Amino acid sequence: MSESTLDYLLDLDGQIIAVNENYFVKFKAGRVEPTKWKPHGISYSLTLHDRYNKRVMGFDNAHAVDPPRKGYSCRKVVEYDHKHRHHLDKGVPYEFTDPGQLVADFWTAVDEYLEKKS
Repeated sequence: MSESTLDYLLDLDGQIIAVNENYFVKFKAGRVEPTKWKPHGISYSLTLHDRYNKRVMGFDNAHAVDPPRKGYSCRKVVEYDHKHRHHLDKGVPYEFTDPGQLVADFWTAVDEYLEKKS
């Protein structure tokens, strides 16, 4: 993991940015002790909210999510890095590679979400 992309993500912590008159994004990011659930040593939440402060989409690693079911496998893998594609989505796994890619993927998802809404 590049220190510069990690610094970039950590510098976003606490930022709230208006995207347009109806939506804004919030960034939370901090270092944590690495664990098997957060091996990269980062706790993060990058979220898109509507004008009523309702989270409508986001990426985080605050809780575990079940992997998508394929076939009849009974093996349960706990995933912490995940994304919520809409306000009712409980989360689907997200493959964290590095902080810079996380931010890029988040902004791409924001653009896609807003495009569907326009």
